[in-house]
Amino acid sequence: MSFADEPTIKTPERPAGAEGNFYTPHPDAIGPGMNERIQRLRKLSFETQESLSIERALITTKFYKENYGKYSEPMMRALNFLEICKQKTIYIGDDELIVAERGPVPKSVPTFPELTCHSVEDFHVLNTRDQQQYTISQKDIDTYEREVIPYWEGRTMRERIFSHVPNEWKRAYEAGVFTEFMEQRAPGHTALDGAIYKKGMLDYKKEINDHINRLDFLNDPEATEKLEELKAMDVSCDAAIVFAERHADLAEEMAQTENDPKRVAELERIAEVCRWVPANAPRNVWEAIQMYWFVHLGTVTELNGWDAMNPGHFDQHLTPFFEKELAEGTLTRDEAKELISCFWIKVNNHPAPPKVGITARESGTFNDFTNINIGGVKPDGTNGVSEVSYMMLEVIEELHILQPGNSVHIAKVTPDAFLQAAGKLIRQGHGYPSVFNPDMYIQEMVNQGKTLQDAREGGCSGCIEVGAFGKEAYLLTGYLNVPKVLEITLNNGIDPLTGKVAGIETGDPLSFKSFDELYEAFLKQLNFVVDQKIRVSNYIDQMFAKYAPAPFLSVVIEDCISKGKDYYNGGPRYNTNYIQCTGLATVTDSLSVLKKHVFEDKTFPMETILGAVAKNFEGEEVLRQRILNRTPFFGNDDEYADTIAVQVYNDLLDAIEGKPNTKGEVFHLNMLSTTCHVYFGLVLGATPNGRFAGKSISDGTSPSHGCDTHGPTNVIRSLGKLDQSKSGGTLLNLRFVPSLLKRDKDVEKLGHLIRSYFSLGGHHIQFNIVDTATLLAAQACPEDYKDLLVRMAGYSDYFNDMNADLQQEVIDRTQNEVL
Repeated sequence: MSFADEPTIKTPERPAGAEGNFYTPHPDAIGPGMNERIQRLRKLSFETQESLSIERALITTKFYKENYGKYSEPMMRALNFLEICKQKTIYIGDDELIVAERGPVPKSVPTFPELTCHSVEDFHVLNTRDQQQYTISQKDIDTYEREVIPYWEGRTMRERIFSHVPNEWKRAYEAGVFTEFMEQRAPGHTALDGAIYKKGMLDYKKEINDHINRLDFLNDPEATEKLEELKAMDVSCDAAIVFAERHADLAEEMAQTENDPKRVAELERIAEVCRWVPANAPRNVWEAIQMYWFVHLGTVTELNGWDAMNPGHFDQHLTPFFEKELAEGTLTRDEAKELISCFWIKVNNHPAPPKVGITARESGTFNDFTNINIGGVKPDGTNGVSEVSYMMLEVIEELHILQPGNSVHIAKVTPDAFLQAAGKLIRQGHGYPSVFNPDMYIQEMVNQGKTLQDAREGGCSGCIEVGAFGKEAYLLTGYLNVPKVLEITLNNGIDPLTGKVAGIETGDPLSFKSFDELYEAFLKQLNFVVDQKIRVSNYIDQMFAKYAPAPFLSVVIEDCISKGKDYYNGGPRYNTNYIQCTGLATVTDSLSVLKKHVFEDKTFPMETILGAVAKNFEGEEVLRQRILNRTPFFGNDDEYADTIAVQVYNDLLDAIEGKPNTKGEVFHLNMLSTTCHVYFGLVLGATPNGRFAGKSISDGTSPSHGCDTHGPTNVIRSLGKLDQSKSGGTLLNLRFVPSLLKRDKDVEKLGHLIRSYFSLGGHHIQFNIVDTATLLAAQACPEDYKDLLVRMAGYSDYFNDMNADLQQEVIDRTQNEVL
């Protein structure tokens, strides 16, 4: 068929108002959830409008006005964190069992003016835009304009960064050649191991003071800096304890005025839990969940890192507590599941802080990218699946809410029963879970220099990137628009959309006599761009290490205390920087067109294809259809195209892998796009593969939209040719119609597809189980599909919270009707 053919519009497979493809809720329930408490909490979370709170900004601004210059930077950050924990509004809602909020109420998110200070215009845009709206009162806007903005003018991390980067970097950045994560938020992507379930803040304080006493001021020139960092860590532990104690006090006050005896007992138990954790190590499931949540809130209140904190293998951490209490008869399965459900909803109450500047106009996502890793392997390599793992799958299906993100980890030792249970959840079409291959990502981490045990304890934080949980700072520095690099190469260093210089001169493409000459020019441009990005990323790393340390986060990441160094300054055991490369299939398919039609078959000359691209194929539909239908494209197990993809992938590795960062380690590659493939498409003209200007480029390592015409088995065979063990993560999106997974034996086939891909060396795979007709119906009648979740590129989002470009990107993905 021609790629221009319009799909036949059918009746949506998912009926209006349905909560999933095959899920029917109880007719008497007020909403999703295992019991009335969870149904009420879920309903409140789903219906509450996201809002902005200026409370943290006011506390921070006042503290900095009064104290800046009196203390070292680590102590300033720690004392500011303590002040926030002492002053911020605390909240315990009706029905809640797991308590504490980042803002004053659920769904209220603070701002971080020391990093990026919102303008009055930003607030008005966020308050009025169609998607991902954050409400804020005019009174608060006026207060912010009067009290916060004047102080931080010229002092924010964002301004420090942009005032010192070279012009050539700015030109490439403005052209959309790459993005920079840390111009909007602090470095992040952090996950925990099991340490906080064995040690409380009082234990950490003892460890910190032991290391302070060992400092050698005679022989260690860094002893003074280490002292300031360790003192800051100590204060941060106090801050977390203060925050918890305030919740204990509030719970006791509420219990005194509560008339329901059952709720009185719950509030008293909440007080008991908050008196014990995080000061001490948890003793049971309730305390373990609350312990993690206090630590989570501490890290995302201290600084606004990319992305939110992650508990890592949460099922493995909770299992010993669950099994002990179950054996003792102090906890039932339903009680444990209720606590897990409360935690799930609590995470959903915490939207991502919005961006500043022009990006505030663009709809992003409320998803803050917490990713619960479920299943996988234990540190000794044995199967990590437990009854808690199955409970979490049940909670995901019952609640089907935006957050937390979640993933199942399917190793060779993982039971087929767990894969089948995950498959039944995937077929509901909730956008969760994604699926990871521990056997592959453990090898990736070992290749990077991690020990086998540390690698086994690792997994995914955020979207698809992996690291050693609790022991690594793995910082994503931004996305690289690989098709844009080719576009600039084909225009001899000029961005054709603006006419401005965006790269280096690599030669007139009309003068190239062979594909090898063209590709050599592309490589020259690629290496220039990568080196340019890394130089500035290293500068930004040092800025954060010097001006925005994170002493509380440093407490809970191993080796920071023993080294006396901050998380951002080489404190963790491992310190990795990633560049996320986007558009592999778009650039592969474009090179395939040029190689086959210009240089080998001489179907048309270079000037013809460049002319067609320059005018967005206007008047050139015959040429475009010839390209679309007579060119080998990636994702079809076609050796011609796949060989080019492997070459590009390997050359991206060569350009990035091993480049030094500022912490004595190196940069690595991963193939993540999130939503940036849509933005990169908007700043990219038409491309030789027949893609129109402004349309999305390919995501992750997925095939180009509509170009995988030979079914999912051939897609995974193409991706299996990439040596994914050399990366820090790859991403594959597939879309199936729901009817393809109606029967249990169909779900078994899905499991076989996953196992087959992982046997070929696949890192990650994710699915949208939704038909095109349903997506179009949701566009036409959004009120009928309010909770339709779809999988983007590394995370899930509500379809009707996405802008038109993002929605169209999902619709344009190949709809597989055969498994």
